[in-house]
Amino acid sequence: MMDLSTTYLGFRLPHPLIPGASPLAADFDSILRLEDAGAAAIVLPSLFEEQITADALGSVHHMQVHEDAHAEALSYFPLADEYAMGPDRYLEHVRRVRAAVQVPVIGSLNGTSRAGWLDYARLIQDAGADAIELNFYHVATDPTESGAAVEQRLLDVVREVKAHVSIPVAVKLSPFFSSVANVAQQLDQAGADGLVLFNRFYQPDIDPEALEAVSRLHLSDSHELLLRLRWLAILSGHVRASLGATGGVHTAVDAVKAVMSGAHAVQMVAALLIHGTSHLTAVRDGLSQWLEEHEYESLEQARGSMSLLRCPDPEAFERGNYMKILQTWKVR
Repeated sequence: MMDLSTTYLGFRLPHPLIPGASPLAADFDSILRLEDAGAAAIVLPSLFEEQITADALGSVHHMQVHEDAHAEALSYFPLADEYAMGPDRYLEHVRRVRAAVQVPVIGSLNGTSRAGWLDYARLIQDAGADAIELNFYHVATDPTESGAAVEQRLLDVVREVKAHVSIPVAVKLSPFFSSVANVAQQLDQAGADGLVLFNRFYQPDIDPEALEAVSRLHLSDSHELLLRLRWLAILSGHVRASLGATGGVHTAVDAVKAVMSGAHAVQMVAALLIHGTSHLTAVRDGLSQWLEEHEYESLEQARGSMSLLRCPDPEAFERGNYMKILQTWKVR
């Protein structure tokens, strides 16, 4: 039988496939189905800083900050009672899930400021989470704020959370830093136990007739995996932290590509929302079959085999591929 085992955030897992943060993990019965389908671990949906603030103050912090803004702008933010789960319910959900499943349970925090993270990181740990994923979803819209300041705030958050909890801490990153490799290295030095590539930034559309911003959920497809593969391959072997892939993993071959690029764990969301929890079983079996057919002895043998660490001059390799692809289009 193919050995699919991997180590992620210090946990020895039977295989790398993990349901990422999604509505599936907000529903207790769905979590039980995910475990039955063979999930190696489960990432719970994010508790947002705005939920914590709304619970404490009775209104959403950002709406107070922008109280002089246009009504249309205020409509971008959900009302307090529109959040799926308030802080107290979230902690109870962590406790209930931890008591019910045998796999590692990873809590998730989504915030932008230092104040939004620390207390609830400890509370999530105390509720029984085996690890925490920090989802740093920040769109830098202030032109006076430098990229270095954004990065420093992220590093400060990670250092302080690590100082306040004893469980592993993963950081879910944006791909929009000017130097992803440098940010990853600094996070690694700051003590991050894992780096998850990448957060998906949902882009609002505009209704020009109604003069409204329109939010539409577009689930990922396999094409979105390409950006993840590139940076997994670049970072593999250069950071101590575990590497997780999220976004664009729909098939067993997608999972193979992520592992070959260097991923220790592969999160799935859209594919499970589309095909159901049993799709995780199909992808796991397909991953095993692919490795057997290509005469691998284990998943670990394949991991990182396509990383740029195996390339003597990664920068030249990247530029060479860039020049080569530009020549593939023939003008008719």
